[in-house]
Order: sequence, then C-alpha cells, then structure tokens
Amino acid sequence: MPLARSLSVTSLSGLEEWDEEFDREDAVLFEIAWEVANKGLVYFGRWLIEGSPYVILLDVGFTAWSLDRWKIELWENFSIGVPWFDREANDAVLFGFLTAWLLGEFAAQCDEPPHIVAHFHEWLAGLGLVLCRQRQLPVATIFTTHATLLGRYLCAGSVDFYNKLAEFNVDKEAGDRQIYHRYCLERAAARCAHVFTTVSQITAVEAEHLLKRKPDIVTPNGLNVKKFSAMHEFQNLHAQSKARIQEFVRGHFYGHLDFNLDKTVFLFIAGRYEFSNKGADLFLEALARLNYLLRVNHSEVTIIAFFIMPARTNNFNVETLKGQAVRKQLWDTAQTVKERFGKKLYESLLVGQLPDVSKMLDKEDFTMMKRAIFATQRQCLPPICTHNMLEDSSDPILNCIRRIGLFNSAQDRVKVIFHPEFLSSTSPLLPMDYEEFVRGCHLGVFPSYYEPWGYTPAECTVMGIPSVSTNLSGFGCFMEEHIADPSAYGIYILDRRYRGVDESCNQLTSFLFQFCQQSRRQRIIQRNRTERLSDLLDWRYLGRYYVSARHMALAKAFPDTYIYEPQEPTSATGFRYPRPASVPPSPAHSLHSSPHHSEAEDEEEPYDEDLEVEKDRVNIRQPFNLPNRNKNQTVGLPEKN
Repeated sequence: MPLARSLSVTSLSGLEEWDEEFDREDAVLFEIAWEVANKGLVYFGRWLIEGSPYVILLDVGFTAWSLDRWKIELWENFSIGVPWFDREANDAVLFGFLTAWLLGEFAAQCDEPPHIVAHFHEWLAGLGLVLCRQRQLPVATIFTTHATLLGRYLCAGSVDFYNKLAEFNVDKEAGDRQIYHRYCLERAAARCAHVFTTVSQITAVEAEHLLKRKPDIVTPNGLNVKKFSAMHEFQNLHAQSKARIQEFVRGHFYGHLDFNLDKTVFLFIAGRYEFSNKGADLFLEALARLNYLLRVNHSEVTIIAFFIMPARTNNFNVETLKGQAVRKQLWDTAQTVKERFGKKLYESLLVGQLPDVSKMLDKEDFTMMKRAIFATQRQCLPPICTHNMLEDSSDPILNCIRRIGLFNSAQDRVKVIFHPEFLSSTSPLLPMDYEEFVRGCHLGVFPSYYEPWGYTPAECTVMGIPSVSTNLSGFGCFMEEHIADPSAYGIYILDRRYRGVDESCNQLTSFLFQFCQQSRRQRIIQRNRTERLSDLLDWRYLGRYYVSARHMALAKAFPDTYIYEPQEPTSATGFRYPRPASVPPSPAHSLHSSPHHSEAEDEEEPYDEDLEVEKDRVNIRQPFNLPNRNKNQTVGLPEKN
C-alpha cells in the first residue's frame, strides 16, 4: 500500500541548531488535552514537568448540572447525540464546552483583538475546537490525532485493516461498535480545524480514509534527549541495570538456575495490554520457534523474555515472592560465611602464619551452607506470571503460552516472565523503574500491527538499546525513511504490511536468532550505533513541525495579518552525521573504558570511529527544507507598500 506524502518528515540530525520557538508577541498559544485537564478544581499554576509550563485545570464535575442543556445544544447545532450511559463521552462534552467558554472569555477580555492559537489533542478535547469554529471565536485551531478512534477499534477486532482501509463503511463500522457519537466528535474536530495533523505517515493514510481529511502536516512525537558528558556512560548504566535484572532472575529461577547468566539475553515487550495490536501474539509465536532453533543448534545462549503489560490482578504470586526471599537468604548466608572466613584469615596473618585452608571452614559453616542449599530445592517449575491473575483461564498471553508450551523447563532455551503491572522502584519484587529496566535489557521487541507512533522503541533508541519495530508503526516508517540500513543501527524493521502472519513470524524469529549469535563486543558496538540515532528523536528537531503547524493555522485564521509560504522538499542525499558526545572512540584503543571488557573479543569486530561516521554519512539521509524557518520571511506581518 503506497503512502502519500503530506509535508513529509525527513532526516533532522546534522542540522544546525534550530532555536525558533512559538514566541510571537502578538499571539497566544493554548495546548488542550484531556490527560492534563481532567483532574482537580479550577486551578492555574505550573505543571511539574520539564520546562514547567503554565497549566489550567478544569473541573468538569463542577458543571455536570449543565450536561443535559449542552447535549441539547450539541444535537441542535451539530446533529451529534451522546448517550447517557457513555460517561467518557459525557465528560468530553463538559470539557469541550468549558474549553470553548474559557477561550471565548479570554478573547473578550483582551484589550486588543487577540491572535489565539488553540492546539487540541485527540477526540476527547475535540468538541472545544468545533465550538470555537461554530461561535466564530478569533482562534486559530489545530487538531492532532495520535491514533484514530475507529482505527484502534477495527484493529482490535482482527480485521485486515490496512488492505481494506479504503473499503470500510466508516459510519456503519462505528455504529456496529457503539462508538458512532465518539467517531462523530473526532471527525468533526478533524474537518473543522484550520490545520489537521497526525503523528506519522502511516496514521496520515489512516486518517485520510477514516476521518475523510488528509492531514496538513505530520508532527512526530519527540523525546527530551540528554547526552552524557562522559564516554561510555550509557554503556555503564546498561551494565548496572542488567546486574539488577540478573539479581531478580536469580531469585525467580531459584532451584532451576541451570543456565549461565553471562550468556543470557534479556528481551522485553511493554505497553498497553492489546494482545494483537501490540504484537504480543506474534512475539510469543516467534519465541516458540526461536526456542526450537536454539535447542537443535545446541546453543549455550538463554533467552529471557519479559512481558510488561498491565492486567487485572489481586496480588503478587506467592511463589514469585518466595523466590526473592530465598535469593536474599542465600546472599545473607554467603555474607555471614565470608565474614567468618575473613576473620579467621585475618587472625592467621596477624601471627605470621599461612592459613590452613582445611580449617578455615568449620562444621557450623558447612551446616549453614547445607541449610541454604536445601532451601533452594524446588518441586515446581519457575512461575510464568509474577502475579495472581483475576482472569487466568481467559488471559490471552497465558493461554498462548499454554498452547506453545513455554513453561520455563530446563530443556527450554527461551524462558518467559509475564509481569502484569507497570514497573516501580518501590516494588518488593522487581524494584526498578521503567527507564532502569529498559537500560538493563538487550533488545526491545515491539512487532505491533497497530502503532500510530511507538514511544517504546523510541525510548529504547535514545537509551542505546536496539529494538524491533514494524513497517505498520509510525516509528518503524520514520526510521525506514531516514536510514538506508536500519538493522545496522540496531533498528530491526519487521514487514507486517506485505507479508502474511507466518512469514512475518519467521522474519521475527530470524531477527531474534541473529541477535542471539552476537558476541558481547558486537552488542556493545551495536548499542553505540543505536544511541547515535537519538538526535533524530529529539524535540529540539521534531518540535519544529509543531511550530510550522501553528504558523500555518495563524495564516489560515488571520490571512490579513500572517502569511505562510511552504517550501518544496529538496532531494535526499548523504551528509556527515554529527558525532554525539556519548559515542566512544575505537574500543581497540580504549580497552578499560568498555564495561565488562573481554580480551578474547577484541579482534572479532574492529570499531573505527571514522568508518562509523562514514557509514552514517552514507546511510542517514539529508533532511528536506522545512517551511517557516525564518520568521521574517515566512510568517509575520505583511510588508507595507
């Protein structure tokens, strides 16, 4: 399925520092989203996140008495009826009317005619935009859909979504799923906005068919990228976090720790529990095939695959908690014996004698160690799930594991751990926050069927962790557009658009098997290459698309005051990719700076920084020219005659 361009996103790294912000003195920007403004009373203050933006919190419950009156107005003016039982849609109605009221009051109380830009995110905030246009408020409006409502429902229903995208009867499909009123709110916002944007090219095609409007600009989601001043710092963080995961694994697999942790690779998938949309079904099937390949090839590598997806539970699994308690007990026993051993050694050296090794451990020491060993005896296999599931018999992940037979047995080279809860540093089980956990893993696997953008692989990239994505995700398409050979940089793009499920599963199995064959040195080099891509995802670059969208909206809403002159893209050619501060010199010349260095691996794959930069120059494509680069030329007051 060809993807049409609409102000295409292109390579952004290698550009000169771009410091333009939306700081026009004659315009005011409001950014409106349900995720921020759905809690608290009517407060105004600073949001306690990076940048500390001003935020207004609206209490929708305070005006619930107006709901019926506003729903009548919604029906009379727009022919959109919201059923009484849909609480989320009712809240969207309240929020929309409150937002429009706020913007109208702000405009009315300004001394001079204001130039307001209101950027609305998702359907829950969209009604405010529609009301602004209907009331003809002096507001330039932007609507961004991060994922179409109907698209998410259709994909969850296991339809052949992308091949039938142009064939759907959208009104019927929305009605069949009892979301027609929600769909109408989203479609009205998209159609009424001065500027309509989505987060990726794949979602732009989806929106054009489902919401019946082609997006004006693609506005990819960025991250706040922080570079380390010391070389190899992110590699050291990986080693530290990996050690913490290994400690958890020692407890989880107590009594069955018959594999070498130094030859164990940690994979993970994380996100909303959408079994098919997020590709958990494909991942599990690929793990079963990978397990077979590793066994028939007598591989010494062990795979531990983590599934971090929140589901309904009632508590931690007792067997899982017991494993961590046993591990701690063994550690305490080892420390006690070590202290006793050290004291005897110290006393022997004080009197000038070499110690008699046969007398360094007495009967009590052996008794303590035998008790500790006896405590590790286990009659059952290590648990798959770390929690007690409320719907164990119908859980998709657990049922799939039962079907493919990955039960963490000694013969399996692939082990599975399902953690149905978001990670937290205060957890008694795995006390790590999400960022620490990701840094400690070797590969993130996100074989999504429906993923409008994909923050999880993007977060892996900026932390220098390779990942698997697909050509049906915004992130995967973004990377394919920017990098000639993504896999060379640790970004494996799975083909789920043009291949069947079985072919895609075989391709994913091949990716995983090849990754398992890498040596530690090769994985270190690959992480260096992955981390160098982080500039592509930095808000310092991607934020300019939001600025362009706002300039475009001003020009459409106030054509007598603002002008907008989009530029045609130039051809894509190679360029010299900048070397970030965290990229190491050649490991052959900095042996001691590499974490867990192994001399046996020095000559396996030489790492030359100049060759790496040349590889970047060839593989990373040059950015196109963007509109609105110069304020004085593109958006501003028209010149006087």
